Amino acid sequence: MGEPRNRVVQLRRFGSPDELEVVESPLPTAGRGEVRVRVLASGLEYTDVTIRRHLYPQTSARRPPFAMGYDVVGEIDQVGEGVSGFQLGDRVADMTVLGSNTAYRTLRASDLTRVPAGVDAAEAAALILSWTTAYQLLHRAARVQRGQRVLVHGAAGAVGQALLTLGRMAGLEVWGAARGEHAALIRELGATPIDYQREDFTRLVPGGFDVVFDGIGEDGYRRSFEALKRGGLLCAYGYSAGVQAQLGMITMLMWIGRLYLWRWLPGGKRARFYSINAMRARHPGWFREDLTRLFELLATRAIRPRVAERISFDEVAEAHRRLEAGGLEGKLVLCPASEHRAKSPG
Repeated sequence: MGEPRNRVVQLRRFGSPDELEVVESPLPTAGRGEVRVRVLASGLEYTDVTIRRHLYPQTSARRPPFAMGYDVVGEIDQVGEGVSGFQLGDRVADMTVLGSNTAYRTLRASDLTRVPAGVDAAEAAALILSWTTAYQLLHRAARVQRGQRVLVHGAAGAVGQALLTLGRMAGLEVWGAARGEHAALIRELGATPIDYQREDFTRLVPGGFDVVFDGIGEDGYRRSFEALKRGGLLCAYGYSAGVQAQLGMITMLMWIGRLYLWRWLPGGKRARFYSINAMRARHPGWFREDLTRLFELLATRAIRPRVAERISFDEVAEAHRRLEAGGLEGKLVLCPASEHRAKSPG
């Protein structure tokens, strides 16, 4: 038996899902201040699509080949020098942006959030990017107040579902815009569905919405801004419409820049762009605090993130195609550990 190897989802060059490949590499070794984890679950996000197509500002300076993988739940199997407070077998989570669609990886101990015993690893992974984004949009960026009227675009998507669920828990009146076929899901999550292909969301609520959350950016966020009441707030956090339309990064950065100019328009409306990475860089304690809170809600079953499918390494490229096509009602999660167990003899 030779040295065990790592499996890694690698992007060969920017472009289509065909540029993704699964390669073998030597196992990483935990350095000082680091742990190595055996990966139990790593989410696949629409953000991975923007990274793969070279449309994500935070990774725009990186050049392929590199490993994909925005977040990770893993079990510590090696502890580096100078690490205290963690031991072998502990389950931990981190948001890595790159490099977690792997069988093993190293993580800085100072970045880790503990995962409660007994929770499902794939459900826990679904919370790291999507649900933390939703929680911070509501409570850190918009600072919502009970009774406010809120519109969520892309309400059937991963962040959208989290916004509906956490918004209802915060006592908000929530509307969810999505394709017509997702209306039952949106009602189930406690929101009023809006079929964005057939209904004009800018006219549905007399006086307008207190807050609009928009991760799509259709029409450069203009209609979302129009849907606000006087003094309302638009929280933009993505631009999937621009990605679908094959626009360049400069165009989408111009959309974001324009948001900050709109505050000078009459009506007292405000707009801002939320980035989970920018907020984590400014307030690292908030990220751990908010993710810990979400894990507690998961452990008590107060929230139930939807996992559409647990996938293997060989299904990652197809998963990217499904993400780009849209219409998923839950998270796709790579589960290397269960794949490894399935292939183990006995």
